[in-house]
Amino acid sequence: MYYDLSTNSFIPAEENNFLGFLYNTFVGRIILKIFTTKLIANMARVYYNSRISKIKIKKFIKNNNINMDEYEVANYSSFNDFFKRNIKKECRPIAKDGLFSICDSKLTVYKINKNSVFNIKDSLYTIDELIGESRKYKYALVFRLCVDDYHHYVFPDNGKIVGNKVINGTLHTVQPIAFKRYKVFHENQREVTFLDCENLGDVCIIEVGAMVVGKIVNEPVTNFKRAQEKGHFEFGGSTVIMLINKDIKFIDEIIRNSEDDIETIVKLGEKLSK
Repeated sequence: MYYDLSTNSFIPAEENNFLGFLYNTFVGRIILKIFTTKLIANMARVYYNSRISKIKIKKFIKNNNINMDEYEVANYSSFNDFFKRNIKKECRPIAKDGLFSICDSKLTVYKINKNSVFNIKDSLYTIDELIGESRKYKYALVFRLCVDDYHHYVFPDNGKIVGNKVINGTLHTVQPIAFKRYKVFHENQREVTFLDCENLGDVCIIEVGAMVVGKIVNEPVTNFKRAQEKGHFEFGGSTVIMLINKDIKFIDEIIRNSEDDIETIVKLGEKLSK
């Protein structure tokens, strides 16, 4: 079950029988070892960047109920070119103040305890294993993107980049079904960026690669403005994790849903704090 913040209503979550087969059966887990390699991601990227992959676009739009009126008109050269399409700015207005969603996603907010540990789907994560070094943060915002989401993400505030690293890993799906067996956000390939923000202070943003997503594309910037584009993912579902070291009064529904293990559907620019 998801909670849609814009309509204040619950909607049923999608099911994926193929992922169920991969993660819940013996034969599936054997095949899974192949699907989570960079070789498969690279092969998929070659196909999705080819002109022949354009034949998938119309069916993808229909199956995922994507409203193309929200996106800039373009002549796509490949499926991947379509997947990283640009949205019209007026379709994602940015909240004038407070904390806002940095991307379209299913959001969960986790409180990080004094030992820098937090729990996702019964798996304990430490900040150290997530970003590869010891730092203190108060909240982890997990923005899980699905294939029908807008796959660009932005900076949460004015500021500058003070550090960046790539952590190599595998490429599990970021669907919740994988969380039961694997510490996905610790095992998957990810890119870590440390920010010094004007209002939010010390912030860390982690882009997590996922199944058939070996490509995280970040903009080559040092100084940035609030809501300036930080980067985008190529084809597939993905996740952005934002670590914040400032006390935030989140909207009640987001916290209540997170405590009940329910993801909240949010759009880029939508306000998350009171």
